[in-house]
Order: sequence, then C-alpha cells, then structure tokens
Amino acid sequence: MSDHRTDDEKGTSRRKFLRSASLTAAGAVLSARAPAVGQENQSMNKQPNLVFVFADQMRAQATGFMENDQVRTPNLDKTAEQGTVFTHAVSCCPVCTPYRASLLTGRYPLSNGMVLNDVRLPLEETSIAEVLRGAGYATGYIGKWHLDGPMRGGFTPPGPRRQGFDYWAVANCTHNYMHSYYYRDDPEPIWIEGYDADHQTDLAIEYMRQHAAEPFCLFVSWGPPHGPYNRMPEEYKIHQPEDIRLRPNCTDPRREEISGYYSHTAALDRSFGRIMTALDELNIADRTILVFTSDHGDMLGSQGKHRKQKPWDESILVPFVMRYPGVVPAGRRTPALINVVDVMPTLLSLMRVAIPDAVEGTDLSHIAAGADGPWPESAFLQHACPFIEPIPEWRGVRTERYTYVRALDGPWLLYDNETDPYQMRNLVGEQEQRGLQARLEAELNQWLERTGDDFQPRETYWKRFGYEVDDKKQMPYIGKVGQHDL
Repeated sequence: MSDHRTDDEKGTSRRKFLRSASLTAAGAVLSARAPAVGQENQSMNKQPNLVFVFADQMRAQATGFMENDQVRTPNLDKTAEQGTVFTHAVSCCPVCTPYRASLLTGRYPLSNGMVLNDVRLPLEETSIAEVLRGAGYATGYIGKWHLDGPMRGGFTPPGPRRQGFDYWAVANCTHNYMHSYYYRDDPEPIWIEGYDADHQTDLAIEYMRQHAAEPFCLFVSWGPPHGPYNRMPEEYKIHQPEDIRLRPNCTDPRREEISGYYSHTAALDRSFGRIMTALDELNIADRTILVFTSDHGDMLGSQGKHRKQKPWDESILVPFVMRYPGVVPAGRRTPALINVVDVMPTLLSLMRVAIPDAVEGTDLSHIAAGADGPWPESAFLQHACPFIEPIPEWRGVRTERYTYVRALDGPWLLYDNETDPYQMRNLVGEQEQRGLQARLEAELNQWLERTGDDFQPRETYWKRFGYEVDDKKQMPYIGKVGQHDL
C-alpha cells in the first residue's frame, strides 16, 4: 500500500528523536553489561535471542503479577520478579488481526490496512521477522497466525506470505483446543492430540534446543484463554464458578465462562514455566529477551459487555512482562505506556538491530532498560471498523491516569482511572471536567493528525482497502479443514 503522507504528518521527526534518545540509553546499558575483552565467557557479547509468547484475549487483570490473587500464575509472577512489568500496556485496536499486524510491523491498522479480522497482511509491509532474518537471526513462529485472509483452515505456503518466518508450525485461526492442528511446509494438516497449547510448547522447546547455538527469534501464539472457555482437559479445570469473585463493574456475570477463562490462564502459565525451564537448561536465559503478553483483553461481563473491540480497560489493557538479565531491571514495575506499535522498535533496539523507517511506533528500550529518557504522554486507540458487536467506530487516548474516547457523533467516554479504577463514572459533559475533556480532545486530535487518521465511517475504509463485508460488517471467512468443522 502506498503512503503519500509527508514526514511531518507521520511524525517522523518526533520518532527519530525518541529513537535516538532510547538507542543511546539502551546502548549505554548494553555496553555496561558486556564482559571485559579476554574474559572466557563471551555470551553477553552475542546477539540476544527473542522468545515472544502471547496469549489470545487475556486481559491484564487476569494475572497474578497484575494483582489478581484468584488466578494461579506462579511462573508469570516469577518472570515479573526477574524482569519488568509494564502496567499500562495497550492494545491500540483490541481485536485479533489488527493487533497481530501492528505487532509485526510497528504500524497502526489504518496504515497497514488491517482494520478487520480475516484479511491478509500485505506483502509490502516489513515484519520484525524479516528485519531480524536480515540481521542473521533464525526465525520461527508457532501457533495462531490470523494474518493470511479468510481461509481460517487454509495453508500458508513457504514464501512471502509467512512474512519472514522460516520455521513454521501454524494454523491461521482455530480455537478448537482439543482437536487442533497446524501446518509445516506442505498442505497436509498435522493434527494434535490433547490440549494444543501443550503441544505448541513442546514445539517451542524443541525449536530452542535446535537453535541454541545461534541467535534466534521465536514467536509463540497460544489460542486460550479466548473462548470456548471450557474446552480443555477436565483436570485443567481448577477454577470453579462458585469461587469466582467478580469485579465491581461486572454487571453481566457468566461465572462458567470466567472460571474457564481463569483455568485456561493457569494452563498457559504451566506451559510458560516449561519454556522458562528450557531456557535455563539450555544455558541461554541470560542472553534471551523473554516477553509475555496478549493481543487484547476480554470484558467478561464488565460494563455489561463481553469479548473485545471495546475501549474499556478490560479490553484494551494487556499483561506485558519482559525479562532480559543484565539489561532489563528485575522486580520493577513501570507505569510507562507501551502500545502494540511500540513493541517492534523497542525489541529491535534492545537487540541492536536497525529500526525500519516505516515503523510508526516509538522505541521505548530506554524505559525497558531503566534508563533516563522521554516517556509517552498517551497511547493512541482506534477501531475504525467494528464488526459483529453493536458498537460505534471510535478513537481515543489512554494516559497513565485518564481514558478519553470519541465516537463519530462526539465524545463518548471519559474516566479518571486513578479515582475510578473500574471505570464506573463517565465524566463526559460534566461541567467541572470541561478543561480536562478539552485537553484530552486536543491530545486525541494530535494523534489523528500525526497518524493521518481522517476518522470516517467504517464504510470509507472498506472501500479504501477493497474489503467486501457481510451483514455482520465482518469479512466472510471459511473455518474448515476438510470435513472437520473448526
């Protein structure tokens, strides 16, 4: 897709400043940790590996390290003790395909065209895997992809549609966790016995064993805790509906769903623990950047809503913990905002690899490394083309303290998340909040201008990107492999 915006419109100068500042800070930390010349152990001088693990639809509020003592996540909690937690990690467009495209490209959905589920990531986009492969990395992807168009059960052949990933054990999109499958390099699906996240973790550990002697980049994308919430082995169902304590803003509780959601989360934590153990056994933990996060959250009845696509915290805030011994401080929590588009440039900077000019996110490696430097004042939120759900098109900003959201017909939501952490009092239009609302409106307008977002009705973007949607305003998709309904 061509991009005719000027450098000023895209905020290039600002990004270069932030990138330069953070590269300097991160570089200083990296230099400080390197062993002296002639030391026998030179592992610190090697390019760091990247193991990037992300769940599907896991909200920030569903992990122990984000202070939910109901959910059993001891391994994630241990990683948080060994690394840094970003307590304000944001999914700019909280739905699967748009997030995944922004994660890999560092670009907003209206820039890469990925504004709906089940559309294909354009080949002209540059992914983090392509960048790292060009820097000498082995690249691998395991699990859910959801970037290859409407054939959810289809085969993505080796080549450019894999966006720079060489090792491939992927299903485009399936959530039948007990009858799942993946493809390698031929169009015959490989069917999984048992819970698919367990098998995907087996594949991840084997990949790390095979590539421990070289720099590698591995993405592991698990399907849970996305529904079906109770599709797992019976012995995995460790959370019971009657034991669930509801959030104060949960006005439509479905306890069976929440207990299953928490049980999925606990199962993923066990798998994450196996990845941690493998890194230790392979003696590569100290030179591996380990990240855990999610693509978006799940309302689970909060605000009377379910699933994703909404601008409330249960939908847009995701867990985000990063461990990189000697560079990323241990036992640290930072309120610095990190949006999904910021992840790619931040990781590339920590890995000492050049950031492509087309990237729109900000390099926050200095924040990850605990160094001085500029902090984002806000994170930009956008959902240009909501589908299925009866919600309007919306844009917004999330600051450390406030959430402000506008729909096409005007201001929609305003929350003070410090005094109202469950977002139960909408301040839009309140006389005493006029100044605050005006400041956040101005912040949002700056983001719209900076990203070239013209904030039009969704039909404008369907036409712009050539999408033909169905009566649910979604891309029609096919979700079958042979005769197996997924």
